[in-house]
Amino acid sequence: MRSLSIASTGMLAQQLNVEVISNNIANLQTTGFKRQRAEFQDLIYQNEQRMGATSSDQGTIVPTGIQIGSGVSAGAVYRITDQGSLVQTGNTYDVAIQGKGYFQIQLPNGDTAYSRAGSFQLSPTGQLVTQEGYTVNPGITVPPNAIEVSINPSGEVQVKTPGAVTPQNVGQLELATFSNEAGLESVGDNLFLETPASGAATTNVPGTEAVGTILQGFLETSNVNPVAEITTLITAQRAYEMNSRVITASDEMLRTVAALRS
Repeated sequence: MRSLSIASTGMLAQQLNVEVISNNIANLQTTGFKRQRAEFQDLIYQNEQRMGATSSDQGTIVPTGIQIGSGVSAGAVYRITDQGSLVQTGNTYDVAIQGKGYFQIQLPNGDTAYSRAGSFQLSPTGQLVTQEGYTVNPGITVPPNAIEVSINPSGEVQVKTPGAVTPQNVGQLELATFSNEAGLESVGDNLFLETPASGAATTNVPGTEAVGTILQGFLETSNVNPVAEITTLITAQRAYEMNSRVITASDEMLRTVAALRS
């Protein structure tokens, strides 16, 4: 019976849906996390009677025909890049992006990764780094005698040293943008990698060319809506249950046929 295999594809699809939802909920407090959504598509159809086929010698045609679907499959797991809420931390090296753009992070192997998480710190040499110690590009070094560090909306990092009247500019944060942010590959640690689907990175100074601005002392929170996720989870659970009931009903029908044959 086709209903057995069709319902099994539905159960597998909803299992994936629940896994995506659970990952969203698990990252409810992850800085800069972008929620994901599973998208599905119907599988190939079998034509029992093709629409438009001739149904008589007088040239009449079948208006709708008979098509039997073979179930559902996962089409994609789409990342939704809406802006998360901004929460004030007061930490000097916490920075948030208000608008589009990603921080550029240099990985130990020399590759460049991208991130929305701006919870930065200083290395032993005074370089601006991530929590894992990866350098924030372009490399910015804060002097050890700095008594005040400020980062303006344009990404300029200025420090004030003892005896100096005017602040010293020690670096400029740049943000990368992509034509298709959803095509970035997530590799964990709040990092993304460029892919052919995302397109090449375009770097600009914050506040220019439709790029977001920098807010010092703030962090971007996860854009996961817990109420919406729980609602979607309940819907996925019910869909899974209904598909399992289809399998149960098909099994009972097979038992009935087997009883008739005996």
